[in-house]
Amino acid sequence: MTRRERLLNTIQGKPVDRPAVSFYEINGFDENPTNDDPFNIFNHPSWQPLIQLAAEKTDRIVMRGIAFDDRLPDPVDEIAEIETLNKNDSLYSIKKVKTSKGVLTTRTRRDKDVKTTWTEEHLLKNTQDLQEFLTVPQTAEFNLPDFDVILEEEKQLGDTGIIMLDTPDPLCLAALLFDMSEFTIIAMTEQKLFHQLLERFHEQLLPRIEAAAKAVPGRLWRIYGPEFASTPYLPPKLFNEYVVKYDKPIVDIIHKYGGYARIHSHGNLKAILDDIVATGCMGLDPIEPAPQGDVELKYVRENYGKELVLFGNLEASDIENLPTPEFAEKVKRALDEGTSGEGRGFVLMPSACPYGRILTKLAMNNYEKMIELVDKF
Repeated sequence: MTRRERLLNTIQGKPVDRPAVSFYEINGFDENPTNDDPFNIFNHPSWQPLIQLAAEKTDRIVMRGIAFDDRLPDPVDEIAEIETLNKNDSLYSIKKVKTSKGVLTTRTRRDKDVKTTWTEEHLLKNTQDLQEFLTVPQTAEFNLPDFDVILEEEKQLGDTGIIMLDTPDPLCLAALLFDMSEFTIIAMTEQKLFHQLLERFHEQLLPRIEAAAKAVPGRLWRIYGPEFASTPYLPPKLFNEYVVKYDKPIVDIIHKYGGYARIHSHGNLKAILDDIVATGCMGLDPIEPAPQGDVELKYVRENYGKELVLFGNLEASDIENLPTPEFAEKVKRALDEGTSGEGRGFVLMPSACPYGRILTKLAMNNYEKMIELVDKF
């Protein structure tokens, strides 16, 4: 069975020769070790063995964003004045949005040796800022990826993997506009106003998602953002209000064109699993083990495995920190629990990947152990 066939059979609930294995963002396709950009961590020699391992041995799932920025989704880009500065080995982005009452500002920073972006100043600081933001006219036009490029990339992947389309949901776009503490307060105490923000983003997302689902039907999708409505951030009763209400129409569009919608939600899941299934999705990741999460993979497989393909449940921090013999036991347990009894399918996968410039030998050993144990399973 080819790697592509294995993934397609998994998401379609068909038999496979062994569980699929993915390194999540690391796929041996997108990383460019020859690019000497100082912000490209993958040009450090320590990454080369892992990039090669991912290319040669993993069932590659290559993510392609279809709405806003696929790494740090920001609908503000379309209505903001943007200034970019490179200072002291950090890349700063300052965005300003004009309203009828003034200017809203947000600032992010990306450091040279770390593949992540920090928000140093959030656009919306309080309820008044939110009210002002809602008065800013939305842009009617939008740009989508060149789908011919995606089709060409699928040809390049060949039998080694698949493309997965990637989109934030309205809650993700809304929550990232605030500091986390302010988001939770407003989402709990100003529910009518917060729904207005979610509806604004829902109106922006739906036509983009429909255009993509129609242009490249039958693909796997990832929808990220629901975790913002899980505990300890918000009470479970608001998950239906802020996620199911807005994500179910997204899932329905994806499935309308033969696609497969997967919900991405870190952290605690037990109280919201029924609601996740209520979105109509066919997959869930990353199903994190305790203490990062609150439910065992075995429980999810036994109770929801017939509805959901499960992706997980290795913790990225374990890849970087656990001695390989201990990490191996976690891999074995995930393989056993993810494939136990009856279920739609399972993909062994970490919750994220290392993001520092230098990949440690321990992390490399643990990635190699994942492949070794899957091959033996």
